[in-house]
Amino acid sequence: MTMLDDAIYGGVNAAVLTPMTPDYAPDVALMAGHCRWLLANGCDGLGVLGTTGEANSFSVAERIAVMEGLVQAGIPAAKMMPGTGCAAFTDSVELTKTAKALGCPGVLMLPPFYYKNPSEDGLFAYFSEVIQRVGGGIKVYVYNFPQQSAVLFSLDLIGRLMKAYPGTIKGVKDSSGDYANMKAMIDAFARDGFEVYSGSDEFLLRILRDGGAGCITAASNVNCPAGGRVVAAFRRGDDAAAEAAQAVLTATRKVCTTVPLIGGLREIVARATGNAAWRTIRPPNMPLKTEQVGPFLAAFDATGIGGLKLAA
Repeated sequence: MTMLDDAIYGGVNAAVLTPMTPDYAPDVALMAGHCRWLLANGCDGLGVLGTTGEANSFSVAERIAVMEGLVQAGIPAAKMMPGTGCAAFTDSVELTKTAKALGCPGVLMLPPFYYKNPSEDGLFAYFSEVIQRVGGGIKVYVYNFPQQSAVLFSLDLIGRLMKAYPGTIKGVKDSSGDYANMKAMIDAFARDGFEVYSGSDEFLLRILRDGGAGCITAASNVNCPAGGRVVAAFRRGDDAAAEAAQAVLTATRKVCTTVPLIGGLREIVARATGNAAWRTIRPPNMPLKTEQVGPFLAAFDATGIGGLKLAA
């Protein structure tokens, strides 16, 4: 057995976009349709209400409505890893309790991101408050994204949390782009069942080979068929097929990061579905400029991903 087989969310997880109505309210019905397409086209799980889902542009009430609405629409809670990390730990508790009540196996938690240079003791106290108030019954995956949060999860902090809350601190999404950091987490904690997920598609095959659990990525909204092929080839030991699929995956990631990521992904999905509603994005994020769209879509098409047929 590999970590891919043992992990709760092992494989490819999309950091799911949150479609919106013209007045910027979450469009749960449209989101549910996209989630169904993702699960049918290479995704093993759904990271809803993360960075790509613009979670921190939504209120706690809106985020709860999205979680509840997706489950009511038939999206399996067992496949969902909602983002529940907020600046106020009481908000994190409320969101995590909701995810727990809905039956989600785990949540992804940003650190408190407003106050800069928090001490390790302060971060430990924050997560302790959340875990103790939620009362167990749901796994916590920490979200290491220092470019956005300005907070880095050290190995010492992760080890301390795992020791204090064994079985609850279950893994990490590492969006730092520093593969050496991901490998260090695998080497230190994977033997204890700690699941390490890359936040970048380019590392999917590498992290699987090194004993990680897979990826949770923004570009999986549009490249998950290639990601699914990487995982399938890895499972059957077909190195050539895995490398070929990874090359496509890496190429799509590189193109998607040539423009503001969320706006670019929305353009790809809008074109593939024929639904302009996907271009709606909450300020301060903005849609792509008109002159960016054509060259960006042409570059995406040149990656070899093939014609996407997304759910409308």
